Amino acid sequence: MGVLSEKKIDVNGMKLHIIPTEKYKTNTIVFKMKAPLDKENVTKRALLPHVLQSSSKKFPTTSLLRSYLDELYGATFHVDLGKKGEYHVLSFSMEVANEKFLSDSTPLLEKAFEFLAEVITNPNIDGQSFNQTTVDNEKRSLKQRIQSVYDDKMKYSNFRLIQEMCQSEPYALHVHGQLDDVDSITASSLFDYYQNALAADELDLYVVGDVNSEEVEKIAAHLFQFKKRAPKTIDRKGYQGKPEAKEIKEEQDVKQGKLNIGFRTNVYYGDEDYYALQLFNGIFGGFSHSKLFINVREKASLAYYVASRLESHKGLMLVMSGIDNKNYNQAVTIIKEQMKAMTEGEFTEEEIKQTKAVIKNQLLETIDNARGMVEILYHNVVADENISLDHWIAAMDQVTKDEIMKVAGKVELDTIYFLTEGGK
Repeated sequence: MGVLSEKKIDVNGMKLHIIPTEKYKTNTIVFKMKAPLDKENVTKRALLPHVLQSSSKKFPTTSLLRSYLDELYGATFHVDLGKKGEYHVLSFSMEVANEKFLSDSTPLLEKAFEFLAEVITNPNIDGQSFNQTTVDNEKRSLKQRIQSVYDDKMKYSNFRLIQEMCQSEPYALHVHGQLDDVDSITASSLFDYYQNALAADELDLYVVGDVNSEEVEKIAAHLFQFKKRAPKTIDRKGYQGKPEAKEIKEEQDVKQGKLNIGFRTNVYYGDEDYYALQLFNGIFGGFSHSKLFINVREKASLAYYVASRLESHKGLMLVMSGIDNKNYNQAVTIIKEQMKAMTEGEFTEEEIKQTKAVIKNQLLETIDNARGMVEILYHNVVADENISLDHWIAAMDQVTKDEIMKVAGKVELDTIYFLTEGGK
């Protein structure tokens, strides 16, 4: 297929990734900052991108900043936070029309770069401190984002499972930080953290679109000038030991029970058997033709929803389901039976073929969107690997039934978490 020809260049303390393609009528620029998750800074880090995106020196109010985007033919700009394994990743994404398709010859790509550089490197500060009003507003919003996890019981039970499962590991931290820490953040402590992050984080800038590589390199080198750094890395395979499976029941005023089960896969993105793991997850619980869906939801009518997903940079598989409180024991039993069936090879060549087709389709759908393409490529940065999408699809196509059974044998039950009715 060769869909993703990625050119990587070191530019002023960051890595520039250029993906030239005629697939889109827009150009997309994504700036990513990566650092290990840590308790002391996780909340400041969650607040930072929202403070940066609300104003800058040149655009001191949010309305000025947003109306400038409209001038750029309705360019879009937003920020995002993610947890990739035990890294905390900030993303600043910009999408702008490709001037080749416009009658006006405004150099939109360059202007988009200038805007992004302005927001990231020229913040709205008073001396050695962010603008107080902006910080206060964004602290309120951050509290709401953290609180919303507690209000949405599906998100909450997933969060609690990970908290219990990874108690002594940074991965237990929530991507939006900790409610108790928000108030203590000041406009100046946040500015100090921002300066440290720009000096120490691993920085990656992605440009996707019908662009000229030399021109992009020139603009990026002119606008983004960071000091060289050796980014902090962590041993993502640091978890050791066979877990003693834990069972946690929590009572709240909920009508529908949330049964979430966490497994350690002992397999990570980039490992030889990662592709077999993807297929294992797909057949076990990843899709609507999976064992969990058919046996727990369809045949036994036990679940309102049930699915499994991988966290491939942390070596976890998480099963999420919504059940009637009285069906707990039966649901756990059937889920364990499906896991046993996978290790014993109770699945057909037809299921393997179907799962390969669905995963391939999913990958191709993801790269239909420029930001999706960036997310696929960014796996390599997180894992310090260099896997092309072509290789990914080809390697998955080669996976055999024996390899899926073998990878199933590595998966270990870690924690069963059940949020059930009872608390008033």
